Amino acid sequence: MNRVDRYFLLLSSIFLILGVSLGIGMGIAHDFQYAPVHAHINLLGFASMAVFGIIYRLYPELGRSKMAAVHLGLAAPSALLFPIGIYLSIAHDNPGLAIVASLLWFSGALIFFANLVRGFVFAKDAAAAGVRQDLRPA
Repeated sequence: MNRVDRYFLLLSSIFLILGVSLGIGMGIAHDFQYAPVHAHINLLGFASMAVFGIIYRLYPELGRSKMAAVHLGLAAPSALLFPIGIYLSIAHDNPGLAIVASLLWFSGALIFFANLVRGFVFAKDAAAAGVRQDLRPA
């Protein structure tokens, strides 16, 4: 059984803990130099990963596709590497990792979009795609 929704949600909770911890540390130190790192941990790591997990949970057919596994394989490492790359860019003037990770994240977003289009637009019928009838466009 494919559990991509659970992996996204579990990873999002880990990123939430990391992001909140970094935010607390910055607040205690009154040093907000790495606020972009904190923001990207929370937005890419927590918020986006949680949204992906919830969508795959609501639409199980989307989550069972190979595209969902590819999406997870791109999103999970890039959600971790992107904030690290931003840190390296700020602290050491080395943006290489941030650039590569952002392109990986973008690739995952494209795969997610393609999976949604496949499931919602090109599905033979709403039941086959796991799409609730009340959410289908008229």
